[in-house]
This record gives sequence, C-alpha cells and structure tokens, in this order.
Amino acid sequence: MKSCPTKITLIDDMAITLKVNGRTHTLDLDPATPLLYALSDDLQLNGPKFGCGLGQCGACTVIVKGQAVRSCVTTVKSVEGSDITTLEGLGTPEKPHPIQQAFVDEHAAQCGFCLNGVIMTAKAFLDKNPKATEAEIEQAMSGVLCRCFTNVRMLRAIGRYAR
Repeated sequence: MKSCPTKITLIDDMAITLKVNGRTHTLDLDPATPLLYALSDDLQLNGPKFGCGLGQCGACTVIVKGQAVRSCVTTVKSVEGSDITTLEGLGTPEKPHPIQQAFVDEHAAQCGFCLNGVIMTAKAFLDKNPKATEAEIEQAMSGVLCRCFTNVRMLRAIGRYAR
C-alpha cells in the first residue's frame, strides 16, 4: 500500500481590527477565529461566556451593528471594523446602564452565567422594538437558555427597562 503525501495549508494570522466598546484593537489572529475567543482571550473581557460553542444558548451574545450576535460562531473577519458592544460596554458598576440597573433592582441574577446573553439580547431587541409587548419580549428571549430558572425575575427586569 502506497501512502500519499498530505498537503496541509495553514492560514497565517493576519492583522484584524476590532472596534469593541468604543476602542479600536488590532490583533494578529486567524481570520476564522471565533469572535468570542478574541474578546475573552485577547481582550480579557468577561461578559461574553462560552456556553455551548454552537450559537444555541446565548451566553456569548454581543451586539454588532445593533443586532444580537452569537460570538462563538461569528468569525473575527466577518465583524472586522464593525462596532461591537459587550456587556462591559454598556455601563460600569458605578454607573450601570438602565437595563443593568433594572436587573439589580429586580434581583434578576442568580448564577449569572446566562446574564450576559439575556441582557445583550434584550437590549438589542428593545432598541429596535421599544414598544414591544410582553409576549414579543418573551418570544425574543426564548433563544437564550437559563440554567437556574430566574426567568420570571429577568422578564420583570426587561419589562422595567422597556417602560
């Protein structure tokens, strides 16, 4: 049996420019790198979390061009130059964004793992649909999985922010 030589082509890293939370960063990355890895590993951001790695749970959600985007399945190349907002870009502990304050006021966090996805998804949805009904909000949030079942408090917080 004859063996065939295998040719492996490696993609070289290239300079990728990401605009995250109002700041521009140039990183040497493989263009196919998931955005989540650049945010967490290279930029040391803690908001987006690795959950499923398949874009199904929502823990990794960020906002790109006003849309909630699953960063674990979004390549850095596809968002190069776009405005990217993470949970850290909304507010600070001293001056939280109104949606973050609504979550504090409603005691809407338990383990906190899904919180990033819930807040970022809700903000993107309500920015585009400020007069959304409770049913529309519930539908928009249905794709974000919560492991500790604080959904009722989270929906109250989202409703408070919407008002």
